[in-house]
Formats: sequence, structure tokens, C-alpha cells
Amino acid sequence: MKPILTAQNMRRLFPGEWLLIRDPKLDQDLNLIAGRVIAHSANRDDVYRRLLKASGKSLSIEYTGELPTDHAVAL
Repeated sequence: MKPILTAQNMRRLFPGEWLLIRDPKLDQDLNLIAGRVIAHSANRDDVYRRLLKASGKSLSIEYTGELPTDHAVAL
């Protein structure tokens, strides 16, 4: 089984990548605190393909890179 990593460790280990995280622990504002990285890639589509195979579990997708200042994010 994959180890539980903090969000800070995930950003350090997988800079600029998309992460699929199992059993995410979130704070009251829904910010990631920790979880198990089960897939990671610089290519978002690779992680989304893996998501399709992992349905029925508590999952989160996070991006560890910097967002361009001219982009917006919707949840």
C-alpha cells in the first residue's frame, strides 16, 4: 500500500504534476492536508484515465504546479 504523504511532501516529490490521491484528508476549507498518491503525471489526461479505473473510492485530484496568472479555477 502507498504511504500517506502530507500535501507539502506531495508538492516536493511531484513538482508540476497532476496527482490522483486516495483517502484525502481535507481541512474545513477543503484544502488537502494528506493522502495516498496512487497516480501522478505531468500530463493531466494520464491521471484522469487512472481516475476512471479507481471509481467508488474517496479520491482527490491536485495539481502541484503554479497556475498562470491569467487563468481561473472552478470547483
